[in-house]
Amino acid sequence: MGGKKREAHGPDMEIPGAVLEALRRAAPDKRISCPRARALARELGVPARVLGRAADELGIKIYDCELGCF
Repeated sequence: MGGKKREAHGPDMEIPGAVLEALRRAAPDKRISCPRARALARELGVPARVLGRAADELGIKIYDCELGCF
């Protein structure tokens, strides 16, 4: 069953530059907790899946997931 890695957040999703930049600043060590990621999404006014896709694009690991949002 190998093959391509599943794109959990949609490969064609448009990610605003402000979201990418805010996530870079929030996760300088390439890691962010799920609660912090959800809070950041709320602060930015975007759905959690947009922040999840941004994390995928930037190679940022979301850890300590609580709800399976990411």
